Amino acid sequence: MRGVLVDIEKCLGCHTCELACAAAHSSAGSFLGAVLAGERPPISITVLGDGGLRFSLQCRHCTDAACMRACMSGALYRDESGTVLCDADKCVGCWMCVMTCPFGAVTQGADHKAVKCDLCIHLGEPACVAACPTGALHAAEVEEFSKEKKRDFIVNYLTQEGV
Repeated sequence: MRGVLVDIEKCLGCHTCELACAAAHSSAGSFLGAVLAGERPPISITVLGDGGLRFSLQCRHCTDAACMRACMSGALYRDESGTVLCDADKCVGCWMCVMTCPFGAVTQGADHKAVKCDLCIHLGEPACVAACPTGALHAAEVEEFSKEKKRDFIVNYLTQEGV
């Protein structure tokens, strides 16, 4: 399962990922162009934080996606790469996907359609990952990222213990 994963130790909470997402999903193709055109592009990533802990939240593209199961119109579907996408033409705005997403990663767009991360499949790489100034965001397989984080934890633990 591929997704955008966050290294919370590197996240500054700067919201650059949100701006990059908005720019990538605007008709103008840039944040400034969207603002000047009066466009409100959908943002499918949100930076959350409280005190010292900050992280960006977006769709996890779950293996057993509750949002897809709850979608009565069939607007939410999985493509051949495993990415959970939303067909806005089929979305009826019932918000079952919003209510069932355990991460709160599906939101209501300005056009009353569901908005969620599409991994910027139209760009080939998530815009949020490319824009992150600290490298806190990674587009990777969950298992690969998890192994890397476990290894980093063990190395840091052993270093601190002097082993």
